[in-house]
Amino acid sequence: MNILVINCGSSSVKYQLIDMDGERQLAKGMVSRIGMSASVLTHKAAEKEEVKITREILDHIQAIEQVVAILLSPNHGVIHDVNEIGAVGHRVVHGGEHFTDSAVIDDSVMRELRNLIELAPLHNPHNIRGIVACQRTLPDARQVAVFDTAMHAKMPPYAYIYGIPYILYKRYQIRRYGFHGMSHYYVSQRAAAMMGKDRSELKIITCHLGNGASVAAIDSGTSIDTSMGFTPLEGLLMGTRCGDMDPAIILHIMSREELTLHEANTLMNKHSGVAGISGVSSDMREVIQASNEGNPTAKLALDTYCYRIKKYIGAYAAAMNGVDCVVFTGGVGENSVNVRRIVCDKMDYLGLKLDLDLNKTTRATETDVAASDATVRALVIPTNEELVIARDTKRLIDGD
Repeated sequence: MNILVINCGSSSVKYQLIDMDGERQLAKGMVSRIGMSASVLTHKAAEKEEVKITREILDHIQAIEQVVAILLSPNHGVIHDVNEIGAVGHRVVHGGEHFTDSAVIDDSVMRELRNLIELAPLHNPHNIRGIVACQRTLPDARQVAVFDTAMHAKMPPYAYIYGIPYILYKRYQIRRYGFHGMSHYYVSQRAAAMMGKDRSELKIITCHLGNGASVAAIDSGTSIDTSMGFTPLEGLLMGTRCGDMDPAIILHIMSREELTLHEANTLMNKHSGVAGISGVSSDMREVIQASNEGNPTAKLALDTYCYRIKKYIGAYAAAMNGVDCVVFTGGVGENSVNVRRIVCDKMDYLGLKLDLDLNKTTRATETDVAASDATVRALVIPTNEELVIARDTKRLIDGD
């Protein structure tokens, strides 16, 4: 079965076509600048050169039509008939408390997805547009929603509840949900395989470090806590997000700077974090370079970023009464030698210690970079969220 994996943003559609017989990626790409002038379709088929096509693409329906067209293209395609797409798996950011597992999409699922828009107004509407576009363009293909929040659905109440009146939780579902669930799930599975054990035997801390970043505590295969919360804003310092801070700060800034709610939200999500502190960039590579060149605010941003990760690792080791391995994934986690080194420095008490030569790896391969005498393994594992979506889609389609 060929499964088309779709990840829709406000002005983009990322896609992969995966042959589940052998889990082989047939093609991948992205439609960007949807609804803007000079939209771009970037497409790479297996064993073929990447192509970029610029044309007017007004909405997500046209974007999906272009994706299907290029998959069928004689020059750049990988299939001969649209019916070779057996199912479509959609990344949906927020499943709320209703969806604790992936779901085959029908009318009742669509109604519930629309009800969840208020919990994720920046993400779920675009995910829904992608689903509607695929339903119109691929009417014979089954559609499956795979939720970013589902991995964290079994957190105990004391981990997900906030210190607000309980009635507000019941009324508005205000609680910790967590995100990056597919990534945390995938790399924790791979970590167990690398260690030759089942996840049920392990206490794993997974660090998904990219422009967005989160840490999860996975005890015996279950996520018992994670750093992102009601929204992806909470937790670690991120590329442009502030992460944890005293909630009174934003009220103070709004008062002093006379900000609207929208402006305050933009400040915390788009102009804070590593970019806000460093004044250089949200790209960790540029921040590290500036720090090495003596830029004091770049060094402060780097140190703060790593310190937050270190704190969460310590907290989650305490929450699980120990840890067997720490996993680094995401663009920064997989590639930044400096971040891994700073985070793991002076963690000997926990049994976490790096082999500094092994840590120099920046290859997209699964690697154990812990010192030989470390009792906690440090694993670098490239994530594969698309494969998780494809596997879950196949599981549900086969189970029907």
